[in-house]
Amino acid sequence: MSHPDGASGSGSDEAERLVLALRASNEGIWDWWIGKPDIYYSRRILEFLECGISNAPNLFLEPHENIHPEDRERFALALKNVLHPAGPELLAIDCRVKTGSDHWRWLRVRGTVVRSREGHAKRIAGSMIDISLRKQAEAQIEEERHLLRMLIDHVPLQVYFKDRQSRFVLANRQMADWMGLQDPSELTGKHDRDFFAQEHWQQAAEDEQQIMESREAVNEKVEKETWRGGDDTWVLTSKFPWVDSNGEVRGTFGVSSDVTELVTAKQEATDLAAELQVRNQAYEEELQLAREIQQALAGSTFPEVCDGASALSFGARYLPISGMAGDFFEVLRISNDKAGMLICDVMGHGVRSALVVAMLRGLLEKQRRSAGDPTAFLTGLNNGLAAILERAGATMFATAFYAVVDLSAGTLTYACAGHPGAVATGPGGVRQLAATRKEKGPGLGLIAKAEYPSGTVSLTEVTRLLMFTDGILEAENHEGEPFLEKRLMETAAECSKESLEGMLDLVLSRVLQYSDGHHFDDDVCLLGMELVRQPSAVSG
Repeated sequence: MSHPDGASGSGSDEAERLVLALRASNEGIWDWWIGKPDIYYSRRILEFLECGISNAPNLFLEPHENIHPEDRERFALALKNVLHPAGPELLAIDCRVKTGSDHWRWLRVRGTVVRSREGHAKRIAGSMIDISLRKQAEAQIEEERHLLRMLIDHVPLQVYFKDRQSRFVLANRQMADWMGLQDPSELTGKHDRDFFAQEHWQQAAEDEQQIMESREAVNEKVEKETWRGGDDTWVLTSKFPWVDSNGEVRGTFGVSSDVTELVTAKQEATDLAAELQVRNQAYEEELQLAREIQQALAGSTFPEVCDGASALSFGARYLPISGMAGDFFEVLRISNDKAGMLICDVMGHGVRSALVVAMLRGLLEKQRRSAGDPTAFLTGLNNGLAAILERAGATMFATAFYAVVDLSAGTLTYACAGHPGAVATGPGGVRQLAATRKEKGPGLGLIAKAEYPSGTVSLTEVTRLLMFTDGILEAENHEGEPFLEKRLMETAAECSKESLEGMLDLVLSRVLQYSDGHHFDDDVCLLGMELVRQPSAVSG
């Protein structure tokens, strides 16, 4: 028999504190007298089990049918141990429990044993709490680690991390092959001195110490590797400081590629120098993937874009929820009077998202020639990302919105890759660009050779443009209702008398006030543009 929560009849401060503490921790309490079929459950546990007082199961009675089959044996063994006279005093186990709606829910079960003088268990009382979200998060982290390992092992470069003593702590399969080992784990704890002659490993160790002390990277250094067996190889190496989330230097990490053929060719014949340069450039483009992993997102400086009569002003806000972010933006100066604005949101969080950001930034540089054409620009990013992900065997994607503002032509042209459309404000009011499905293409990296239709509006209709990621739209209030585009457009319309910077701050403030807990559950990125008339043009 179960009983719901209730205030203590004594009204004591201790009982009230216990009730408040349990409510704050989201835990429920239970109490079972050994050998009796009845059990006491608080109201919170009944909510976990999705049942009432009359039909609440006693989880501790055999054959434990309400415990998941994969957890049942472990649960029974833990219970048997605490019931033994010489057993522990605490019951502690995490298990899946079937609810009244026939679903499985992860519960953390804790209990304290009350024993007789002879040591026999008479009673167990404790607490339960729903840990389903934590278990889901742990499973997601494990999957992210697996995807990251797959991606690192398929990148055609040697990738490695070293500690402060220049000992390997992580390496990919290509690095293990380069060192003549069967598995990357065989490199852990080893030093360059275990493989190379002193003239090479000593110089490499000095470079790494300098990188850690200065926190400055060494880019594209051609190194001669003299192996302990006497052979020489050449690699193109870039090394960076390895900084943890607290800003502390943990060591170094780097990427390298075999350029022995190229260097040998240059040494043997100067007429092959041109070929060496081409090949080095190819390696440099591949190194861009790893080089961008720990770089900061776009800074606070923006290009100057002006045609004499008017100019563009830019502003941005970026709030990552973790050190490894999946949102980013870029403002590209295409010409004196033309600029491109890109905002992206990569699927998921953590390391794998940051790696895709690095890929996109590398691809972005390759697409600068097509930056004036939103359709061609997004098509190039999509084809490049799809090819890389297919080669790595990873399923990822990114949404994006790209707009080109041409002051001379007086137009704003845009294209969308599965991203929320930007909000434009002007003399005619507020509107959302690319608001319908037919105006959007698929996310980047999903479908090779996908099409991205473009749209154009006159700058006479646009005073400001607000681009954003879905962290803004998905912020939920205490009722679970998201902020969505309607509220964002209302907020943008109310900011007509604010400066651009004031508008960005006000948008963030409104969303935080709206959200339950006044915090964001996803990365948030805002990129704003304002069309500013020059004083000479206004007076004219």
